[in-house]
Amino acid sequence: MLLFLSLSKKQLTLFTLLLLWLVQFSAHALFVSEPRDPLPLIHEIFPQATKVSDKVGDPLIWTIYKQDEVIGYAFETNDLAKIPAYSGEPVNMLVAIDVKGVYLGAKVLEHHEPIILAGIPESKLWEFTDQYNGLSADDRLKVGGNKTEGVIHIDGLSGATVTVMVMNVAIVKSAKIVARSLGIISATQEAIQPMGAIHQDVYEKADWATLTGNGAIRKLYLNRKTVDEAFIGTDAEHVDEASAEQKQDMFAEVYFAQVDIPSVGRNLLGDSEYDYLISTLKPDEHAMILMGTGYSFKGSGYVRGAIFDRIQILQNENAFAFRDLDHSRVPDIYIDGAPKFKERSIFIVREHHEFNPASDWQLELLVRRQTGPLDSIFTSFKADYHTLDQYVDRPPLITPEPELSLAQQVWKEKNTEVVVLSILMVLLLVSLFFQDVLVRHPTFMHNFRHSFLIVTVVFIGWAWGGQLSVVNVFTFLQAFMTDFSWDLFLLDPIIFMLWGAAAVTMLLWGRAVYCGWLCPFGALQELMNVFARYIKIPQFELPWAVHERLWAIKYLVLLGLFGLSLDSLALAEQFAEIEPFKTTFLLKFDREWPFNIYVIILLTINIFNRKFFCRYLCPLGAALSTSNSVRLFSWLRRRKECGQPCKTCAKECEIQAINPDGEINMRECHYCLDCQVTYFNDDKCPPLKKQKYKNNKYKEQEIAAVNVG
Repeated sequence: MLLFLSLSKKQLTLFTLLLLWLVQFSAHALFVSEPRDPLPLIHEIFPQATKVSDKVGDPLIWTIYKQDEVIGYAFETNDLAKIPAYSGEPVNMLVAIDVKGVYLGAKVLEHHEPIILAGIPESKLWEFTDQYNGLSADDRLKVGGNKTEGVIHIDGLSGATVTVMVMNVAIVKSAKIVARSLGIISATQEAIQPMGAIHQDVYEKADWATLTGNGAIRKLYLNRKTVDEAFIGTDAEHVDEASAEQKQDMFAEVYFAQVDIPSVGRNLLGDSEYDYLISTLKPDEHAMILMGTGYSFKGSGYVRGAIFDRIQILQNENAFAFRDLDHSRVPDIYIDGAPKFKERSIFIVREHHEFNPASDWQLELLVRRQTGPLDSIFTSFKADYHTLDQYVDRPPLITPEPELSLAQQVWKEKNTEVVVLSILMVLLLVSLFFQDVLVRHPTFMHNFRHSFLIVTVVFIGWAWGGQLSVVNVFTFLQAFMTDFSWDLFLLDPIIFMLWGAAAVTMLLWGRAVYCGWLCPFGALQELMNVFARYIKIPQFELPWAVHERLWAIKYLVLLGLFGLSLDSLALAEQFAEIEPFKTTFLLKFDREWPFNIYVIILLTINIFNRKFFCRYLCPLGAALSTSNSVRLFSWLRRRKECGQPCKTCAKECEIQAINPDGEINMRECHYCLDCQVTYFNDDKCPPLKKQKYKNNKYKEQEIAAVNVG
C-alpha cells in the first residue's frame, strides 16, 4: 500500500493499464482458441470417409461419402439456428449425423462466452458435447432439470448453464431442420393418443360385406396407371410401363385388418384358429392380417431370416418391419362372402414396437422397379386404418402444451429462485422506505444487515451465480446499438432480476443500494472485514488526499474496457478479468492458480482495508455510479454541524465516502446506513449529545425550582 501513496495520477494510469494487460495476457495465452476449421473435424468424426462434398443446399450441409455411399451429413449451427448466447453472440458448432439421424459428433467451432473464454477448460466443453453421440435428431433433449417422460436429459456444465442450454437448442433445432429436409424424420403429431386396449369381450357375428363396409377391414387398391405415375421423373419411369389399354388394369389389391380384434379375427379365422392366435401373442403384441391379389406383398426375393421388404406398418412416426418369425400363412378364411386371394398372411407386431391399438396406423406397400443388374428404385403407397370405437378402449387425446421458448423454460425451471429473490428485493425496498425507523434500533439494524449480506453471498452469489459484471453492461450497449432483443437478457432470470433491481434503485437512490446490499462480492468483503474488526485485526485507512485520487482508477478501468468493447467485445471480456467475480462465484475457485491468487490477494487486503476492490478497482461500480446525477431521493440525513465542526460520521464511515466538509459522496457510498444510526443516536452524535445535555440541565433546574418552592 505504500506504493499507492507515492504514485502520481499519471503513474496510476500506467499501473492500471499494466494490470489490465497482465490479466488479458494470461487469459488469452492460457484459454482463448482461434475459430476452428470444420473440415479436419469432419474427417475426425468420419475416419472412413473418402469424400466430403462442398457445403451446399438449403439448408447448408456437407455430405460425407465412403466411396459412392452416403454415410452421413455435417452442418454448422450458425447456418441454421443462430441463437445468441450469454455474450450476445451465438456459439457456432459443427454437428454430424448419420443417414438415420443419429448424432455422431458435436464440436464447438467458435464462441465468445465470457464464462468459457477464461474459466472452463476446453476438455469440459467437449465432455458436454460428447453426450449427444448416439442420440437421435428426433429425440427431445433438455439440459438438466427434473426427469420428464419422453425427454432425454443432458448433464449441464457448472458455471455455464445458460451457455449450454443455448448450445442444446442450437444443436437440436439445426439437426431437426436437416433431418426433416432430408426426409430422415417427419414432424410430430399435434396431439398424443394414450395407449389403448382391445375389448376382447366384444364380439359381433358379421360377413365380409359388413366388415369391409364399416371399416373393420380396409383395402389398398392400385391400378397400373397409379403405379406408372409414381415413377415419373425417375430412372424407372418407363420400366415395366403399362400400355394405354392396360392403364386401368389392377396392379395390386390388398385387404388388411387388425386381426386380434374379436369381431375381425373370429369371423375371418374361425374360433379355434383365433383362440390359438391369441394364445401365442405376448402382452402388448398385436396381429395384422393381409390378404392380397396381384403384386405380391411378401415378395419373391424373401428368404428365411430376412425382412419382408415390401410392407411395413407406420404409426406415430414409427415404422414396424417384419421378419420371418413374425409371419405365418393363413390356409383359409371362413367368413361369408369373401373373395379369393392369392396370398393370405398374418404378421405379428412385437411388444418392443410399442404399437398402440387406439392410434391410427398405415399399411405401406413398397413397389420396386429394376433399373440395372444391381440397381432398383422404390416408391411406396399407403392406406389408413382406424380401429372402430366399439372395438377398443380409446382414452381422450392429450394435447401437448405449446413448446416454451428457451427463456420461458429457464424461468419455469428457476421458479423457486425467482420467488425467493423477489421476496428479498421487496424486503430490501421496505427496509429502505422505513430506514428512519430501522436506524433508531442499532442492534436490530446491524443484525438485519449482516443477515441480508449472508443471504446475498450464499444464495445470490454461490448458489445462484447472481453476480453482475461490467461485461453485462457492454453486452447491453452492444445489443442496444444493433438488433436489440429481450430474449438475450431473459436467459438468466437471476441476472435479469438483479439488473432490474439495480436499475430501480439507481433511479431512486443511486448506485449505493446495489453495491451495498445486492453485490455478492461486495457483501463477502464486508462480512470478512466485519469479522476482522470483531477479532481486533488492525485496520488502516489512506490519507484523504490519496484516497480520493485512488477513486479514479476504477473509472480509468471502465473507460479502457469500454473502448476495447467498441472494437471487440471478446477482447473486452478477457480484460474484464480484473473483476474477481467469475472466479469467486461462477467457478467457485475451480480455476488456474493465477486467478485464484488474484482473488486471495484482494480479499486479504480487504481484511485490513474494507472493500478495497470496490473502492478503487471495480469497473462495475464505476459504471453504476454514473447514474448518481439522475437519482430522485436523498434520504441520508445531514445536519448543518456535519463536517464543521462535527466529523464523527466521517471518521466512522468505513469506506471513506463522507467528504471532510461533511457531504456524503453518493458515487462512493454503499448505503450501509451506519451514518444514519449515528445521526439518530443522542449518545454518539455530538449535536444531539449537546442538545440532550441542555434538555437534561433544563429539567434539573425545573426540578430544583419546584423543590425550593
